[in-house]
Amino acid sequence: MIKTIYIEEEIAGHPRTKRIIKRFPKASKIICDRYTEIFNRKSQNFRLQKKNPALILAKKHKKMVLEVPDNYGIGAKYNYYFSHMLNCVYDCRYCFLQGMFQSAHYVLFINYEDFMHELELTLKKHNTENVHFFSGYDCDSLALDSISDFTDNFLPFFEINPNALIELRTKSTQIKSLLKRSPINNCVIAFSFTPNKISSSLEHKTPSVARRLEAILQLQKMGWQIGLRFDPLIYTETFIDEYNELFKDIFSKIDLELVHSVSLGGFRLPKSYFRKIEKLYPDEILVTSPLTNEDNIICYPEKIRDDMFNFSEKIIRQHIPAEKFFPCYEIT
Repeated sequence: MIKTIYIEEEIAGHPRTKRIIKRFPKASKIICDRYTEIFNRKSQNFRLQKKNPALILAKKHKKMVLEVPDNYGIGAKYNYYFSHMLNCVYDCRYCFLQGMFQSAHYVLFINYEDFMHELELTLKKHNTENVHFFSGYDCDSLALDSISDFTDNFLPFFEINPNALIELRTKSTQIKSLLKRSPINNCVIAFSFTPNKISSSLEHKTPSVARRLEAILQLQKMGWQIGLRFDPLIYTETFIDEYNELFKDIFSKIDLELVHSVSLGGFRLPKSYFRKIEKLYPDEILVTSPLTNEDNIICYPEKIRDDMFNFSEKIIRQHIPAEKFFPCYEIT
């Protein structure tokens, strides 16, 4: 899986670094000063690197916990995100990461204790009020969990801080670590979905919808809270049929009592990000879809957006109460 590992010299002797390196005895190991000299290097080919990305082990020095963008949340007044990792093992053509980053390599920040210190300071700012933290913003929270041990390290922190909630956003079925432990009330495993046909076309390397649903059923059997994320909605000429099948499949199988939240959002990307994706994949169905530019945001025209939202919301609200539904109609 990993053929090359770059290691920042400062953390080369860290026990977590040594444990990860031990998992890949045949991988080439290259010491570097800072991860940015590899990751931020100009004139890199994201599409080419995506075929065989390297792993970069690094230390995060600042900006560990950040406020989320406006309209991003699932019910709390205070919302933050933190990224123990940059980039994703999957290859979703609509993902903003390929427009934002120069490189397709995976960066794993191994100084978890520093992250938890920043999380603790953030909680103290808000006293005993509820604070939500999102971990799958710049990566998939679970896809590399067997290597990173992310959940084993971070869930105990949230277990002793009940006013903090963590969302693990994922398309992964890597749930072994969650099934081995008791669920905690302030953790939501949030699975992202698009219909089968769209997923097969645009979500390369991801587990199928059926496999994600099976993972949800296993987690719910253990008592874990689940989130459903239909974001972004992707338009096709057969949108109604495809999403109707998806919603029917999901809501007929899962335990609705253990659904913490459902969110809905439309496709939107900053113009600069979209242009980079357009150059990478000029023939993709997404690039050739009916799109428009609104204030330097590439999105579907308003009529298409409204039709998709109205249809999806009507079905979702038949299964989910209003207090668990979090649509994002904004395109910013």
